[in-house]
Amino acid sequence: MRDRHVLAIDQGTTSSRAMIFSAAGDCVAVAQQEFRQIFPHDGWVEHDPEEIWQSVLSVCREVLQQASEANIEVAGIGITNQRETTVVWDRSSGRPIYNAIVWQDRRTADVCKLLREAGKEEDVSTATGLLLDPYFSATKLGWVLDNVTGARIKAEAGELAFGTIDSFILWRLTGGKVHATDATNASRTMLFNIHSQQWDAELLDLFHIPPPLLPEVKDCSADFGMTAVDLFNQTLPIAGIAGDQQAAAIGQACLQPGMLKSTYGTGCFVLLNTGKHVIKSENRLLTTVAYRINGEVSYAVEGSIFIAGAAIQWLRDGIKLISSASEVEGLVQSLDGNNGVYMVPAFTGLGAPYWDPHARGAISGLTRNTGIAEIVRATLESVGYQTYDLMAAMAGDSGSPPKALRVDGGMVVNDWLLQFLADILNVPVERPKVIETTALGAAYLAGVQLGLYASLDDIESLWQRDKLFVPQLKQAERDKLLRGWEKAVSRVIEN
Repeated sequence: MRDRHVLAIDQGTTSSRAMIFSAAGDCVAVAQQEFRQIFPHDGWVEHDPEEIWQSVLSVCREVLQQASEANIEVAGIGITNQRETTVVWDRSSGRPIYNAIVWQDRRTADVCKLLREAGKEEDVSTATGLLLDPYFSATKLGWVLDNVTGARIKAEAGELAFGTIDSFILWRLTGGKVHATDATNASRTMLFNIHSQQWDAELLDLFHIPPPLLPEVKDCSADFGMTAVDLFNQTLPIAGIAGDQQAAAIGQACLQPGMLKSTYGTGCFVLLNTGKHVIKSENRLLTTVAYRINGEVSYAVEGSIFIAGAAIQWLRDGIKLISSASEVEGLVQSLDGNNGVYMVPAFTGLGAPYWDPHARGAISGLTRNTGIAEIVRATLESVGYQTYDLMAAMAGDSGSPPKALRVDGGMVVNDWLLQFLADILNVPVERPKVIETTALGAAYLAGVQLGLYASLDDIESLWQRDKLFVPQLKQAERDKLLRGWEKAVSRVIEN
Protein backbone atom coordinates (compact mmCIF):
# COMPACT_ATOMS: atom_id res chain seq x y z
CA MET A 1 0.00 0.00 0.00
CA ARG A 2 2.78 2.44 0.91
CA ASP A 3 4.17 2.28 -2.63
CA ARG A 4 0.93 3.55 -4.11
CA HIS A 5 0.39 7.19 -5.01
CA VAL A 6 -2.55 9.55 -5.47
CA LEU A 7 -3.07 12.18 -8.16
CA ALA A 8 -4.52 15.37 -6.68
CA ILE A 9 -6.29 17.85 -8.96
CA ASP A 10 -6.18 21.33 -7.42
CA GLN A 11 -8.41 23.53 -9.56
CA GLY A 12 -7.85 27.06 -8.25
CA THR A 13 -9.04 30.55 -9.10
CA THR A 14 -6.11 31.51 -11.32
CA SER A 15 -4.58 28.16 -12.26
CA SER A 16 -5.07 24.42 -12.35
CA ARG A 17 -2.45 22.21 -10.74
CA ALA A 18 -1.95 18.45 -10.68
CA MET A 19 0.31 16.86 -8.07
CA ILE A 20 1.13 13.24 -7.36
CA PHE A 21 1.71 12.36 -3.70
CA SER A 22 3.11 9.28 -2.05
CA ALA A 23 1.24 7.76 0.87
CA ALA A 24 3.78 9.49 3.14
CA GLY A 25 2.66 12.87 1.78
CA ASP A 26 5.67 13.56 -0.43
CA CYS A 27 5.10 15.26 -3.79
CA VAL A 28 6.75 13.31 -6.63
CA ALA A 29 5.31 15.12 -9.66
CA VAL A 30 3.69 18.51 -10.31
CA ALA A 31 2.34 20.53 -13.23
CA GLN A 32 0.52 23.86 -13.28
CA GLN A 33 -1.25 25.97 -15.88
CA GLU A 34 -2.82 29.43 -15.56
CA PHE A 35 -6.00 30.45 -17.36
CA ARG A 36 -7.78 33.70 -18.18
CA GLN A 37 -9.60 35.91 -15.72
CA ILE A 38 -12.62 37.54 -17.38
CA PHE A 39 -14.02 40.85 -16.05
CA PRO A 40 -17.08 41.78 -18.18
CA HIS A 41 -18.24 44.61 -15.87
CA ASP A 42 -17.32 46.25 -12.58
CA GLY A 43 -17.56 43.59 -9.87
CA TRP A 44 -18.13 40.75 -12.35
CA VAL A 45 -15.62 37.87 -12.51
CA GLU A 46 -15.93 34.91 -14.88
CA HIS A 47 -13.95 31.92 -16.12
CA ASP A 48 -14.34 29.93 -19.31
CA PRO A 49 -15.24 26.38 -18.11
CA GLU A 50 -13.74 24.90 -21.26
CA GLU A 51 -10.41 26.60 -20.51
CA ILE A 52 -10.56 25.23 -16.98
CA TRP A 53 -11.25 21.72 -18.27
CA GLN A 54 -8.45 21.87 -20.83
CA SER A 55 -6.02 23.12 -18.18
CA VAL A 56 -7.03 20.27 -15.84
CA LEU A 57 -6.67 17.71 -18.62
CA SER A 58 -3.27 19.09 -19.63
CA VAL A 59 -1.72 19.10 -16.15
CA CYS A 60 -3.10 15.63 -15.33
CA ARG A 61 -1.62 14.17 -18.50
CA GLU A 62 1.70 15.86 -17.74
CA VAL A 63 2.07 14.41 -14.24
CA LEU A 64 0.82 10.98 -15.29
CA GLN A 65 3.53 10.98 -17.93
CA GLN A 66 6.08 11.90 -15.26
CA ALA A 67 4.75 9.06 -13.09
CA SER A 68 4.95 6.59 -15.95
CA GLU A 69 8.56 7.51 -16.71
CA ALA A 70 9.45 7.07 -13.03
CA ASN A 71 7.54 3.76 -12.81
CA ILE A 72 5.20 5.20 -10.17
CA GLU A 73 1.81 3.55 -9.65
CA VAL A 74 -1.14 5.95 -9.32
CA ALA A 75 -3.98 4.37 -7.36
CA GLY A 76 -6.62 7.04 -7.88
CA ILE A 77 -7.59 10.70 -7.96
CA GLY A 78 -8.63 13.32 -5.42
CA ILE A 79 -10.15 16.65 -6.43
CA THR A 80 -10.10 20.02 -4.68
CA ASN A 81 -11.43 23.21 -6.16
CA GLN A 82 -12.22 26.90 -5.93
CA ARG A 83 -15.53 26.89 -4.09
CA GLU A 84 -18.83 28.68 -4.83
CA THR A 85 -17.88 29.23 -8.49
CA THR A 86 -20.96 28.25 -10.47
CA VAL A 87 -21.29 26.32 -13.74
CA VAL A 88 -24.44 25.25 -15.59
CA TRP A 89 -24.13 22.84 -18.50
CA ASP A 90 -26.30 20.90 -20.92
CA ARG A 91 -26.67 17.28 -19.87
CA SER A 92 -26.80 15.92 -23.42
CA SER A 93 -23.82 17.79 -24.87
CA GLY A 94 -21.87 18.50 -21.69
CA ARG A 95 -21.33 22.07 -22.88
CA PRO A 96 -21.66 25.00 -20.45
CA ILE A 97 -24.50 27.38 -21.28
CA TYR A 98 -22.63 30.38 -19.80
CA ASN A 99 -19.20 31.17 -18.39
CA ALA A 100 -18.46 30.04 -14.85
CA ILE A 101 -19.43 32.82 -12.43
CA VAL A 102 -16.54 33.05 -9.97
CA TRP A 103 -16.84 33.19 -6.19
CA GLN A 104 -15.48 36.76 -6.26
CA ASP A 105 -18.32 37.96 -8.51
CA ARG A 106 -20.66 40.58 -7.00
CA ARG A 107 -23.34 40.92 -9.71
CA THR A 108 -26.09 39.61 -7.45
CA ALA A 109 -25.40 42.00 -4.56
CA ASP A 110 -28.73 43.77 -5.07
CA VAL A 111 -30.63 40.46 -5.06
CA CYS A 112 -29.04 39.58 -1.74
CA LYS A 113 -29.84 43.04 -0.37
CA LEU A 114 -33.52 42.66 -1.28
CA LEU A 115 -33.68 39.26 0.41
CA ARG A 116 -32.05 40.68 3.54
CA GLU A 117 -34.52 43.53 3.58
CA ALA A 118 -37.31 40.96 3.27
CA GLY A 119 -36.03 39.31 6.47
CA LYS A 120 -34.72 36.13 4.83
CA GLU A 121 -31.14 36.14 6.11
CA GLU A 122 -31.92 34.45 9.43
CA ASP A 123 -33.65 31.54 7.69
CA VAL A 124 -30.74 31.15 5.26
CA SER A 125 -28.16 31.36 8.03
CA THR A 126 -29.96 28.89 10.29
CA ALA A 127 -30.09 26.24 7.57
CA THR A 128 -26.76 26.80 5.84
CA GLY A 129 -24.47 28.56 8.32
CA LEU A 130 -23.90 31.22 5.65
CA LEU A 131 -24.86 34.86 5.22
CA LEU A 132 -26.90 36.28 2.37
CA ASP A 133 -24.10 37.32 0.07
CA PRO A 134 -23.32 37.10 -3.68
CA TYR A 135 -20.19 35.13 -2.70
CA PHE A 136 -22.21 31.92 -2.59
CA SER A 137 -23.60 29.90 -5.48
CA ALA A 138 -27.38 30.23 -5.12
CA THR A 139 -27.86 33.73 -6.51
CA LYS A 140 -25.23 33.15 -9.21
CA LEU A 141 -27.18 30.09 -10.35
CA GLY A 142 -30.41 32.08 -10.30
CA TRP A 143 -28.77 34.77 -12.44
CA VAL A 144 -27.76 32.23 -15.09
CA LEU A 145 -31.25 30.74 -15.20
CA ASP A 146 -32.81 34.19 -15.57
CA ASN A 147 -30.35 35.64 -18.10
CA VAL A 148 -29.58 32.80 -20.51
CA THR A 149 -32.41 32.39 -23.00
CA GLY A 150 -34.45 29.26 -22.34
CA ALA A 151 -32.29 28.17 -19.40
CA ARG A 152 -35.02 28.07 -16.77
CA ILE A 153 -37.36 26.02 -18.95
CA LYS A 154 -34.58 23.54 -19.74
CA ALA A 155 -33.60 23.36 -16.07
CA GLU A 156 -37.14 22.52 -15.00
CA ALA A 157 -37.26 19.83 -17.69
CA GLY A 158 -34.11 18.21 -16.28
CA GLU A 159 -32.01 19.06 -19.34
CA LEU A 160 -29.38 21.10 -17.48
CA ALA A 161 -26.94 20.34 -14.67
CA PHE A 162 -25.55 22.71 -12.05
CA GLY A 163 -22.34 22.27 -10.18
CA THR A 164 -19.46 23.92 -8.46
CA ILE A 165 -16.18 23.37 -10.30
CA ASP A 166 -15.60 19.95 -8.74
CA SER A 167 -18.90 18.70 -10.18
CA PHE A 168 -18.09 19.99 -13.65
CA ILE A 169 -14.62 18.40 -13.61
CA LEU A 170 -16.09 15.14 -12.26
CA TRP A 171 -18.70 15.11 -15.04
CA ARG A 172 -16.00 15.55 -17.66
CA LEU A 173 -13.60 13.05 -16.06
CA THR A 174 -16.30 10.35 -16.02
CA GLY A 175 -17.51 11.08 -19.53
CA GLY A 176 -20.80 12.48 -18.24
CA LYS A 177 -21.63 9.41 -16.13
CA VAL A 178 -21.44 11.02 -12.68
CA HIS A 179 -23.17 14.21 -11.51
CA ALA A 180 -22.10 14.57 -7.90
CA THR A 181 -20.36 16.76 -5.36
CA ASP A 182 -19.22 16.40 -1.77
CA ALA A 183 -20.67 17.80 1.45
CA THR A 184 -18.08 20.61 1.76
CA ASN A 185 -18.78 22.07 -1.67
CA ALA A 186 -22.53 21.59 -1.23
CA SER A 187 -22.32 23.53 2.04
CA ARG A 188 -21.09 26.59 0.10
CA THR A 189 -24.00 26.84 -2.32
CA MET A 190 -26.50 28.45 0.11
CA LEU A 191 -28.90 25.65 -0.91
CA PHE A 192 -27.69 22.86 1.39
CA ASN A 193 -28.90 22.27 4.94
CA ILE A 194 -25.77 21.55 6.98
CA HIS A 195 -27.82 19.94 9.77
CA SER A 196 -29.90 17.50 7.73
CA GLN A 197 -27.12 17.13 5.11
CA GLN A 198 -29.70 17.46 2.34
CA TRP A 199 -30.61 20.00 -0.32
CA ASP A 200 -33.10 22.29 1.42
CA ALA A 201 -36.51 22.44 -0.24
CA GLU A 202 -37.38 25.83 1.31
CA LEU A 203 -34.13 27.38 0.08
CA LEU A 204 -34.63 25.95 -3.41
CA ASP A 205 -38.03 27.62 -3.40
CA LEU A 206 -36.61 30.90 -2.03
CA PHE A 207 -33.95 31.11 -4.76
CA HIS A 208 -36.21 29.63 -7.48
CA ILE A 209 -33.87 26.71 -8.20
CA PRO A 210 -35.36 23.64 -9.95
CA PRO A 211 -34.30 20.47 -8.06
CA PRO A 212 -33.39 18.49 -11.24
CA LEU A 213 -30.33 20.76 -11.62
CA LEU A 214 -28.64 19.53 -8.46
CA PRO A 215 -25.85 16.97 -8.06
CA GLU A 216 -25.86 14.04 -5.65
CA VAL A 217 -24.04 14.90 -2.40
CA LYS A 218 -21.49 12.34 -1.20
CA ASP A 219 -18.95 12.04 1.61
CA CYS A 220 -15.54 13.64 1.01
CA SER A 221 -14.03 10.15 0.75
CA ALA A 222 -16.31 8.16 -1.54
CA ASP A 223 -16.69 6.35 -4.83
CA PHE A 224 -17.08 9.15 -7.37
CA GLY A 225 -16.76 6.87 -10.39
CA MET A 226 -13.99 6.05 -12.86
CA THR A 227 -12.24 8.24 -15.41
CA ALA A 228 -13.22 7.75 -19.04
CA VAL A 229 -10.67 5.48 -20.72
CA ASP A 230 -9.93 7.89 -23.58
CA LEU A 231 -8.60 10.62 -21.25
CA PHE A 232 -5.45 9.00 -19.85
CA ASN A 233 -5.22 5.66 -21.69
CA GLN A 234 -6.23 4.00 -18.43
CA THR A 235 -9.10 4.20 -15.96
CA LEU A 236 -8.55 5.61 -12.50
CA PRO A 237 -11.00 5.74 -9.58
CA ILE A 238 -11.99 9.20 -8.35
CA ALA A 239 -12.04 8.71 -4.60
CA GLY A 240 -12.06 12.07 -2.83
CA ILE A 241 -13.44 15.59 -3.21
CA ALA A 242 -13.36 18.64 -0.95
CA GLY A 243 -13.52 22.39 -1.41
CA ASP A 244 -10.10 24.01 -1.35
CA GLN A 245 -10.21 25.44 2.16
CA GLN A 246 -11.51 22.26 3.75
CA ALA A 247 -8.91 20.26 1.83
CA ALA A 248 -6.20 22.61 3.11
CA ALA A 249 -7.34 22.07 6.70
CA ILE A 250 -7.08 18.31 6.16
CA GLY A 251 -3.67 18.70 4.54
CA GLN A 252 -2.64 20.70 7.62
CA ALA A 253 -3.95 17.86 9.84
CA CYS A 254 -6.29 20.30 11.62
CA LEU A 255 -8.49 17.40 12.66
CA GLN A 256 -9.07 18.23 16.32
CA PRO A 257 -11.50 20.87 17.64
CA GLY A 258 -9.72 24.16 18.25
CA MET A 259 -7.09 23.67 15.53
CA LEU A 260 -6.77 26.57 13.12
CA LYS A 261 -5.33 27.09 9.65
CA SER A 262 -5.14 29.97 7.21
CA THR A 263 -4.56 29.56 3.48
CA TYR A 264 -2.99 32.39 1.48
CA GLY A 265 -3.76 32.10 -2.21
CA THR A 266 -5.91 34.34 -4.39
CA GLY A 267 -7.90 35.07 -1.26
CA CYS A 268 -7.28 34.17 2.38
CA PHE A 269 -9.40 31.74 4.34
CA VAL A 270 -9.18 30.97 8.03
CA LEU A 271 -10.81 27.73 9.21
CA LEU A 272 -11.35 26.74 12.85
CA ASN A 273 -12.27 23.10 13.47
CA THR A 274 -15.24 22.86 15.86
CA GLY A 275 -15.69 19.08 15.65
CA LYS A 276 -19.23 17.76 15.98
CA HIS A 277 -20.50 21.09 17.34
CA VAL A 278 -22.19 23.64 15.11
CA ILE A 279 -21.14 27.06 16.38
CA LYS A 280 -23.29 29.93 15.16
CA SER A 281 -21.07 32.98 14.81
CA GLU A 282 -22.04 36.19 16.57
CA ASN A 283 -19.40 38.06 14.56
CA ARG A 284 -20.56 37.48 10.98
CA LEU A 285 -18.31 34.52 10.31
CA LEU A 286 -19.55 31.41 8.53
CA THR A 287 -20.43 27.98 9.85
CA THR A 288 -19.51 25.31 7.36
CA VAL A 289 -18.84 21.61 6.89
CA ALA A 290 -15.16 20.83 7.56
CA TYR A 291 -15.47 17.30 6.17
CA ARG A 292 -17.82 14.32 6.09
CA ILE A 293 -16.38 10.80 6.35
CA ASN A 294 -18.50 7.64 6.69
CA GLY A 295 -21.54 9.86 7.13
CA GLU A 296 -20.00 11.59 10.17
CA VAL A 297 -19.85 15.38 9.88
CA SER A 298 -17.19 17.64 11.38
CA TYR A 299 -17.91 21.37 11.31
CA ALA A 300 -15.86 24.54 11.19
CA VAL A 301 -16.11 28.29 11.60
CA GLU A 302 -14.63 30.15 8.65
CA GLY A 303 -13.61 33.66 7.80
CA SER A 304 -13.15 34.61 4.15
CA ILE A 305 -10.93 37.35 2.72
CA PHE A 306 -11.58 37.88 -0.97
CA ILE A 307 -8.27 39.46 -1.94
CA ALA A 308 -4.84 38.33 -0.71
CA GLY A 309 -2.44 37.02 -3.36
CA ALA A 310 -4.71 38.60 -5.98
CA ALA A 311 -3.53 42.01 -4.72
CA ILE A 312 0.08 41.06 -5.44
CA GLN A 313 -1.03 39.85 -8.86
CA TRP A 314 -2.66 43.27 -9.38
CA LEU A 315 0.61 45.02 -8.50
CA ARG A 316 2.31 42.89 -11.16
CA ASP A 317 -0.28 42.71 -13.94
CA GLY A 318 -2.61 45.61 -13.24
CA ILE A 319 -0.44 48.61 -12.40
CA LYS A 320 2.92 46.94 -13.15
CA LEU A 321 4.79 48.15 -10.06
CA ILE A 322 6.61 44.82 -9.94
CA SER A 323 7.54 42.33 -12.65
CA SER A 324 7.29 39.21 -10.45
CA ALA A 325 6.01 38.25 -7.01
CA SER A 326 9.55 37.28 -6.02
CA GLU A 327 10.46 40.99 -5.84
CA VAL A 328 8.02 41.66 -3.00
CA GLU A 329 10.06 40.43 -0.04
CA GLY A 330 13.09 42.51 -0.98
CA LEU A 331 11.02 45.67 -1.41
CA VAL A 332 9.24 45.37 1.94
CA GLN A 333 12.49 44.65 3.76
CA SER A 334 13.98 47.87 2.35
CA LEU A 335 11.69 49.87 4.67
CA ASP A 336 11.72 50.22 8.45
CA GLY A 337 7.95 50.70 8.56
CA ASN A 338 4.86 51.36 6.44
CA ASN A 339 5.30 55.17 6.66
CA GLY A 340 1.58 55.55 7.31
CA VAL A 341 0.52 53.95 4.01
CA TYR A 342 -2.40 51.47 4.06
CA MET A 343 -3.94 49.45 1.26
CA VAL A 344 -7.51 48.12 1.62
CA PRO A 345 -7.80 45.63 -1.26
CA ALA A 346 -11.58 45.69 -1.59
CA PHE A 347 -11.45 45.10 -5.35
CA THR A 348 -14.55 42.90 -5.18
CA GLY A 349 -15.99 44.16 -1.90
CA LEU A 350 -14.97 43.17 1.61
CA GLY A 351 -15.57 39.70 3.04
CA ALA A 352 -15.68 38.71 6.70
CA PRO A 353 -16.31 40.23 9.12
CA TYR A 354 -17.53 43.29 7.14
CA TRP A 355 -19.51 41.67 4.29
CA ASP A 356 -19.76 44.82 2.22
CA PRO A 357 -20.06 43.89 -1.49
CA HIS A 358 -20.06 47.57 -2.50
CA ALA A 359 -16.77 48.51 -0.81
CA ARG A 360 -13.95 49.27 -3.23
CA GLY A 361 -10.19 49.29 -2.82
CA ALA A 362 -8.21 52.28 -1.63
CA ILE A 363 -4.67 53.31 -0.75
CA SER A 364 -4.45 55.93 1.99
CA GLY A 365 -1.62 57.89 3.61
CA LEU A 366 0.11 58.80 0.35
CA THR A 367 2.67 61.63 0.37
CA ARG A 368 5.30 62.90 -2.07
CA ASN A 369 7.75 60.55 -0.38
CA THR A 370 5.61 57.49 -1.10
CA GLY A 371 7.23 55.13 -3.58
CA ILE A 372 6.78 51.64 -4.99
CA ALA A 373 8.21 49.99 -1.86
CA GLU A 374 5.60 51.65 0.40
CA ILE A 375 2.69 50.59 -1.81
CA VAL A 376 4.00 47.04 -2.11
CA ARG A 377 4.51 46.84 1.65
CA ALA A 378 1.04 48.22 2.37
CA THR A 379 -0.43 45.61 0.01
CA LEU A 380 1.37 42.77 1.75
CA GLU A 381 0.53 44.13 5.19
CA SER A 382 -3.17 44.19 4.24
CA VAL A 383 -3.10 40.40 4.27
CA GLY A 384 -1.98 40.44 7.90
CA TYR A 385 -4.50 43.07 8.94
CA GLN A 386 -7.39 41.24 7.29
CA THR A 387 -6.30 38.04 9.02
CA TYR A 388 -6.29 39.92 12.32
CA ASP A 389 -9.90 40.96 11.75
CA LEU A 390 -10.89 37.33 11.20
CA MET A 391 -8.95 36.04 14.20
CA ALA A 392 -10.47 38.66 16.48
CA ALA A 393 -13.94 37.64 15.33
CA MET A 394 -13.13 33.95 15.87
CA ALA A 395 -11.81 34.62 19.36
CA GLY A 396 -15.11 36.36 20.10
CA ASP A 397 -17.07 33.31 18.94
CA SER A 398 -14.92 30.62 20.56
CA GLY A 399 -14.33 32.52 23.79
CA SER A 400 -10.55 32.16 23.69
CA PRO A 401 -7.69 33.40 21.51
CA PRO A 402 -5.92 30.85 19.31
CA LYS A 403 -2.74 29.19 20.58
CA ALA A 404 -1.13 28.90 17.13
CA LEU A 405 -1.90 29.35 13.44
CA ARG A 406 -0.89 26.90 10.72
CA VAL A 407 -0.44 28.60 7.35
CA ASP A 408 -0.20 27.38 3.78
CA GLY A 409 -0.65 28.47 0.19
CA GLY A 410 1.63 30.13 -2.34
CA MET A 411 2.19 33.33 -0.33
CA VAL A 412 3.72 31.64 2.72
CA VAL A 413 7.12 31.22 1.06
CA ASN A 414 7.55 34.87 2.09
CA ASP A 415 9.23 34.85 5.52
CA TRP A 416 8.63 38.58 6.00
CA LEU A 417 4.88 38.11 5.62
CA LEU A 418 4.80 35.28 8.16
CA GLN A 419 6.80 37.28 10.69
CA PHE A 420 4.41 40.20 10.18
CA LEU A 421 1.47 37.82 10.71
CA ALA A 422 2.95 36.53 13.95
CA ASP A 423 3.60 40.11 15.10
CA ILE A 424 0.20 41.57 14.24
CA LEU A 425 -1.78 38.51 15.44
CA ASN A 426 0.42 38.06 18.53
CA VAL A 427 0.38 34.27 18.08
CA PRO A 428 3.00 31.77 16.82
CA VAL A 429 2.70 31.01 13.10
CA GLU A 430 3.66 27.55 11.80
CA ARG A 431 4.63 26.84 8.20
CA PRO A 432 4.56 23.17 7.17
CA LYS A 433 7.15 21.45 5.02
CA VAL A 434 4.50 20.92 2.33
CA ILE A 435 2.85 24.30 1.70
CA GLU A 436 0.53 23.04 -1.06
CA THR A 437 -1.70 21.49 1.57
CA THR A 438 -4.85 21.99 -0.49
CA ALA A 439 -3.75 19.37 -3.00
CA LEU A 440 -2.30 17.23 -0.21
CA GLY A 441 -5.66 17.22 1.60
CA ALA A 442 -7.42 16.03 -1.56
CA ALA A 443 -4.84 13.25 -1.86
CA TYR A 444 -5.39 12.23 1.77
CA LEU A 445 -9.17 12.07 1.29
CA ALA A 446 -8.81 9.89 -1.78
CA GLY A 447 -6.24 7.79 0.09
CA VAL A 448 -8.77 6.98 2.82
CA GLN A 449 -11.25 5.69 0.23
CA LEU A 450 -8.52 3.79 -1.63
CA GLY A 451 -7.27 2.07 1.53
CA LEU A 452 -3.92 3.85 1.78
CA TYR A 453 -4.99 5.01 5.26
CA ALA A 454 -7.32 3.35 7.74
CA SER A 455 -8.81 6.76 8.58
CA LEU A 456 -7.95 10.45 8.58
CA ASP A 457 -6.34 9.92 11.99
CA ASP A 458 -3.43 8.23 10.20
CA ILE A 459 -2.36 11.52 8.60
CA GLU A 460 -1.81 13.46 11.84
CA SER A 461 1.65 11.97 12.26
CA LEU A 462 2.58 12.94 8.69
CA TRP A 463 2.37 16.71 9.31
CA GLN A 464 5.81 18.31 9.68
CA ARG A 465 6.74 21.89 10.53
CA ASP A 466 9.22 23.72 8.33
CA LYS A 467 9.56 26.93 10.36
CA LEU A 468 8.07 28.65 13.41
CA PHE A 469 7.54 32.42 13.55
CA VAL A 470 7.04 33.91 17.03
CA PRO A 471 5.70 37.41 17.87
CA GLN A 472 8.37 40.08 18.34
CA LEU A 473 6.43 43.35 18.03
CA LYS A 474 5.78 45.50 21.10
CA GLN A 475 2.13 45.92 22.02
CA ALA A 476 2.17 49.71 21.63
CA GLU A 477 3.44 49.44 18.05
CA ARG A 478 0.93 46.69 17.26
CA ASP A 479 -1.91 48.83 18.57
CA LYS A 480 -0.74 51.82 16.52
CA LEU A 481 -0.64 49.80 13.29
CA LEU A 482 -4.08 48.31 13.94
CA ARG A 483 -5.60 51.74 14.62
CA GLY A 484 -4.28 52.90 11.25
CA TRP A 485 -5.82 49.86 9.56
CA GLU A 486 -9.18 50.41 11.25
CA LYS A 487 -9.21 54.01 10.05
CA ALA A 488 -8.32 52.96 6.48
CA VAL A 489 -11.12 50.36 6.37
CA SER A 490 -13.65 52.88 7.69
CA ARG A 491 -13.02 55.00 4.61
CA VAL A 492 -14.14 52.32 2.14
CA ILE A 493 -17.15 50.82 3.92
CA GLU A 494 -20.63 51.95 2.95
CA ASN A 495 -22.35 53.80 5.75
